Formats: sequence, structure tokens, C-alpha cells
Amino acid sequence: MTIKVALAGAGAFGIKHLDGIRNIPDVEVVSLVSRDLAKTREVADKYGIGHVTTDLADSLAIREVDAVILCTPTQMHAAQAKACLQAGKHVQVEIPLCDVLGEGEEVVALQKQTGLVAMCGHTRRFNPSHQFVHKRIRAGEFNIQQM
Repeated sequence: MTIKVALAGAGAFGIKHLDGIRNIPDVEVVSLVSRDLAKTREVADKYGIGHVTTDLADSLAIREVDAVILCTPTQMHAAQAKACLQAGKHVQVEIPLCDVLGEGEEVVALQKQTGLVAMCGHTRRFNPSHQFVHKRIRAGEFNIQQM
């Protein structure tokens, strides 16, 4: 079974996701959403994506879309994540989930209600420099003195 994905945000982080998805068997990006339709078409052509739009609702209306990756500005994350869940789509949101706590809590409540996967992309934890610091803290070599 191939997982069909819509990706919102064809900027730098969106491109990173597209490059990564190319390496995952049985995952296909079928819709690309971004603000500038001409630039979005260029990216879609490069990655073989058949559907482009400037409106996330257009992608959410595509029945075959199983999941959405949001690589959009922070201020849009919570509302877009809720729209994805309400449309019956799993959603992965680039960090942060929101810029207002209450909006994040609404996303969590909706995820619990729908049972769909809703997650944030905490990829920095795999960054070698972050892993180095984490290991040193766990080994007791560093102490967190002030937050």
C-alpha cells in the first residue's frame, strides 16, 4: 500500500521533506501547496507531483490523500493541523506546533477526538551536535544550572 501525502510549504523545509520522501518506498507526494503558484508548479514538476494549489483545502479534498506534512509559517500551523484532522487526514507539523498555547491544546483535543496521527517534527534531536550535548548531560558531565 502506498501512502499518499500532501505537502504544504514548498520552501526550504518542504524541499528537505520532498528529498527525504524520495528515499522512502511506498510513500508518494500527490499534492503540493504553497503561496506562489508558479514556483509551486516548478517544484512539483521537479518532483513529479501532479497536483498543485495555493489553498490547503484543495489538497484536503483529494480523497486519496492519507496524510499531510505542514512546512508553513508557524502562525498557520495550528489552524492547518486542525483542518487536516477535521478532513480525516493524518498530519505532521514542522516545529513549533503553535505560537499560542490554547491553539496547541485545541489540536491535541482534536487529535484525541479523531484518533488520527498528529505529530511535530522534532528532527534536531538527531543532529550530531545535539546528541553530543545530550550524552554529556546524561553522563553527568554537564549540569543545567539556569533555564
